[in-house]
Amino acid sequence: MITIHHLNQSRSQRVLWALEELGLPYHIERYQREKTMLAPESLKKVHPLGKSPVLEDDGLIIAESGAILEYLQETWDPQQTLKPAGKEQRLQYRFWLHYAEGSLMPLLLMKLVFSSLGKPPVPLGFRTLGKALGQGVQKAWLNKQLETHARYMEAELGNNPWFAGGELSMADIQMSFPVFALLARSGIESLPNLKAWQKRVEMRPAWKRAIEKGGPLDIPGG
Repeated sequence: MITIHHLNQSRSQRVLWALEELGLPYHIERYQREKTMLAPESLKKVHPLGKSPVLEDDGLIIAESGAILEYLQETWDPQQTLKPAGKEQRLQYRFWLHYAEGSLMPLLLMKLVFSSLGKPPVPLGFRTLGKALGQGVQKAWLNKQLETHARYMEAELGNNPWFAGGELSMADIQMSFPVFALLARSGIESLPNLKAWQKRVEMRPAWKRAIEKGGPLDIPGG
């Protein structure tokens, strides 16, 4: 049986969603974040990087959510239900699978870090300076970058209901965590297509089952 090493409030939620969409049986090994919000050291016993998600299947240990989703699709989706058939749609599929972590998530992580420079665990004497630095970087550069990416995704979803065309694919599952984080952290207004996409995701029975089994995806705002 497939085992997923699941960290609460993390990217591993989308692997649970993929497993539910494919109707695969699986076992969850649960891990809780430390007070620092970092993953516990026990995850390093599973994979040297100590990150989640990690998937075990038939003796294989696979890390990185994008690699896991591609493995699940190639191995356990013979009907190609989560991969589009058309050439253009497959190019979009591949783009969004890589874009999620390669382009969007680094900006969202920076948003979280720079928004936290005036708060614990930053030492009290540095918080005023940290807050000013964080706000300055966001105003001068980071917020503009996020705005560009948000408007790009918004326009793309104006053409199709899902990221790689007319049907749900692994591209949407990969994009779920960063889009939810963007909507929680960016403060960008007027994103009706992205918000409609989020609602479509949340209405899917497989998403609901994944939330029931893995716990709520509470992404802190920026």
